[in-house]
Amino acid sequence: MARKINAPQKEVLPNGLVVLTESMDYVHSVSVGIWLRSGSRQEPAELNGISHFVEHMVFKGTARRTAEEIAREVDSIGGMLDAFTSKEMVCFNARVLDEHLPRVFDILADLVLEPNFASEDIRREQSVVLEEIRMTQDNPEDLVHELFAEHFWSPHALGKPILGTPETVSAFTRDSLQDWFRNQYAPNRLVITAAGNLSHSKLVDLVAARFAHMQPSRNAIPDIAPAAAPHITLRTKRELEQVHICLGVPALPATDDRRFAASVLNNILGGGMSSRLFQNIRERQGLAYAIFSEVSSYRDAGVLSVYAGTSIDTAAQVVRSVLDEFRRLKGEPLDASEIRRAKDHLKGATLLALESSGQRMSSLARNHLYFDRQFTPDELISKLEAVSADAVQEVARDFFQSERVAASVVGNLNGFALTRDQLAF
Repeated sequence: MARKINAPQKEVLPNGLVVLTESMDYVHSVSVGIWLRSGSRQEPAELNGISHFVEHMVFKGTARRTAEEIAREVDSIGGMLDAFTSKEMVCFNARVLDEHLPRVFDILADLVLEPNFASEDIRREQSVVLEEIRMTQDNPEDLVHELFAEHFWSPHALGKPILGTPETVSAFTRDSLQDWFRNQYAPNRLVITAAGNLSHSKLVDLVAARFAHMQPSRNAIPDIAPAAAPHITLRTKRELEQVHICLGVPALPATDDRRFAASVLNNILGGGMSSRLFQNIRERQGLAYAIFSEVSSYRDAGVLSVYAGTSIDTAAQVVRSVLDEFRRLKGEPLDASEIRRAKDHLKGATLLALESSGQRMSSLARNHLYFDRQFTPDELISKLEAVSADAVQEVARDFFQSERVAASVVGNLNGFALTRDQLAF
């Protein structure tokens, strides 16, 4: 028997807080999230990393629960509690059996309404986040992506690390955290989403009971569109055995109508084991163990990037081989079977995600934050199927221009150099 897909429901409280739900009455769980429509790109330079630090700090205790009580209460109902900070949002989320939704929502509400920000907890968490930053610096794949983003979007805050820097994190105080929290965590900047076996009206009642008293913020969030820079950045780390390469070009904002063609393009280029990068550079030439491409899209900008790990002896050849794939994609006719394979891959990923209450909860929020509307599965598949070979190649010609290519390289470079002439194709 086919499972019924219920249309999402929406409620906006008088103070501007948005509640979105999607019922999945054939499951026994609920995923719920509280989303802040602000991330690291809204931070001034001196407060870089504060969004992520606040996300950590709310778990250290609230006016009603200690950190240990938060952990024990979630464990006692077999739930999962998590959070993340990105460039454009912060999310606190949980997944529990449907009967425990009121209890876990009360915990989530505590986190975003009444964190303690105790001074001794701040000092301890500064040490934790500083270790997290050091881990990123010690992981060459993470580091090459951080360097790429920093210089690609510089001086815009979109290029700043989500974790912050040792200097900024070490300077956070209780006052600076409380000021940021009060300015950002306003009801008209919050979206609460849930998917699973739940009642929309009952969740709205739960939300109103905890959030209706809040006053909306009148302060606009400064948000200037970034401009991409075609940089070349080299970082020597002599202890590394491999050279880690990130090449990228400006791509599309998240809301651009051509995003479906860009997804097909990325899938063909480096989105899986059948992609051109994997087959031509790893399988046929044996130049890299790990190689892939990805598209990162934001409200007003985007980037398509390629990562590869290789040896110093083959680094230049890998760069040339990646650029050759750029050139082929924009200059040679695309094979119909390749287009079909990419669409089926993306279609499968889209439909499989529908089986997860967590993915649906996340989609409700992202669709609202970026599009202010929801998309049905049929609508998404229809837009994907409508992508033509010409549309994919048109996007490729727009993306893959020699003067727009940026590169970051990390490793024991030992005299390795990369020039603008080497990035021409």
